[in-house]
Amino acid sequence: MKFPYALSDFGTLRGEGYFYQDRTDRIPHLEEAGRQLIFIRPSRFGKSLLLSMLEHYYDVGRADRFDALFGNLAIGRNPTPLHNQYFILKWDFSLVKCQGELKDIEMALHRHVNAAIQDCAAHYGWDDIEIVPDDAVVSLSSLLRRVRREDHPLYLLIDEYDNFANEVMMSGRRQEFYEGLLYGEGLLKTLFKGVKAAMGQGIDRVFITGVSPVVLSDMTSGYNVGEDIYLEAAFNDLCGFTESEVAAVLERLAAEGGAWSPTEALELMRTFYNGYCFSEEGGERLYNPTLSLYFLKALHTKGRYPLRMLDENLAMDRGKLRYIADLPHGEEVLVQALDGEGGLRIPQLAKRFGVADVLAAVKDRPFMASLLYYFGVLTHTGLSDFLEPILNIPNLVARSLYVEHLQDLWLETYEDKTRVPDLRKEVFRTGDLTPLVSFIEARYFPILSNRDYRRTNELMVKLAFLTLLFDDRLYMLISETEMDHGYVDLSLIRRLDRRSVKALDLLFEFKYVSLTQLKLDGEQLRAASADELAAQPAVRQALQTAAEQARRYGAALTERYGLTDLRLYAVVGVGLERVVWQTVADL
Repeated sequence: MKFPYALSDFGTLRGEGYFYQDRTDRIPHLEEAGRQLIFIRPSRFGKSLLLSMLEHYYDVGRADRFDALFGNLAIGRNPTPLHNQYFILKWDFSLVKCQGELKDIEMALHRHVNAAIQDCAAHYGWDDIEIVPDDAVVSLSSLLRRVRREDHPLYLLIDEYDNFANEVMMSGRRQEFYEGLLYGEGLLKTLFKGVKAAMGQGIDRVFITGVSPVVLSDMTSGYNVGEDIYLEAAFNDLCGFTESEVAAVLERLAAEGGAWSPTEALELMRTFYNGYCFSEEGGERLYNPTLSLYFLKALHTKGRYPLRMLDENLAMDRGKLRYIADLPHGEEVLVQALDGEGGLRIPQLAKRFGVADVLAAVKDRPFMASLLYYFGVLTHTGLSDFLEPILNIPNLVARSLYVEHLQDLWLETYEDKTRVPDLRKEVFRTGDLTPLVSFIEARYFPILSNRDYRRTNELMVKLAFLTLLFDDRLYMLISETEMDHGYVDLSLIRRLDRRSVKALDLLFEFKYVSLTQLKLDGEQLRAASADELAAQPAVRQALQTAAEQARRYGAALTERYGLTDLRLYAVVGVGLERVVWQTVADL
């Protein structure tokens, strides 16, 4: 079995026998959904392959390859009348360079559109298309005149339509560059106005993909006819893999001689890659396709799981988290997302907003949470009693991006950053939290206590442990996972392929006691020993409550993962200055 990691050309994929998860059964539904469709998904979620599949299906020039490409797929057994009935024009705005001055960006856009028109003309043997180097709109008009003389209309496919907006947001480029392209008589707006005017005059269908709906608001007067299908339940799994599909591939690989358990591999993939839902009406959780193929290819070619579960090709998502964290109260939104149990509840998902909003408007929590959803680092997990969308981090890979970013924010010096790995390994090897707690009290809490957060409770204590102990090369970090009708605060369970490593499985339950409850001032708190604090009635009660929860959840985790030596800890943050901890066996 060959896995098409980073391969998005449908013809190559099918012609060379690569694995393809059939989504061609959705073609009739797409045809019924409308003639000008807009489909939004996070980066690396299979949008380009989807467009390539549509290109090969509708292209009149590929009619002789229909059986070879689609014969054994769902649509091949029951094709629609529109198959191979279109000329295809394809734009990919991710290929347009956004460097330089505005005129440089405009010329790059002209070059890309002109090159696409030339490729289209060459594909169909047309040699009478006028290409105007500094006016791609005129070139498009020439192509459409040629199309109108033929027996077939044009299908326009546009990939990464919002590339310019993403560049503005992520790279800090000047807003006027973007406005010059899309506002007034800007080139991008003029181009989309031309597409709108050409509907029925050569262009019959348009399919647009992107990462976010940022540009849709700015395009309103230029292109206000597109139908958004990205939140519709029928297209929730148009891109991405379902669990049954992943399980079937693992079973097939195991049957070919894999020396690993497909059940265990699925458990690992579920923890790291599953959890995405793109419909407001709910639906089956999806696996990230790029990460899944990265894992499956390693399993197939090397006979083992990848050493790191996060494919570095998705590292670009770190920049998106950085953008949010740099906004006023943005860091707090990341912290609330990591809370996990209640999720982020917002009145509604923002569906259209312009770059001016992104750059200049007040960024409230719904706005930032909506962007995180479109970036793929939050996902739908349900509706509140008041029908508010509830958003949560989808899986452990996405959680790792949050943890890494907050650790970068909170570990302010090189010395602190380099000390953490040794502190972490000490906990993993011995279970002794003393050095880690000393570091948290001396270095972490002074930083966190100055943060403008609304809550300073056990969440902040938990986040200190989570960000310092996170290691996805060794552990499945399980936070706020429902177990035995409750939620585990934090547990680190060795990955199934790391059970031979001499490290402990760990579970932590956190509580918080304020200075008011202790009736101590800050100076008294800092002077007290850990034993003296543990003897305080409020702290002792908090330790006992945490221990009871740890025992209950520990039993459930032990049964679920077949653990033999799970270490349980009760941890109490005191005034966001001190930490008192004990192993549950000692309580």
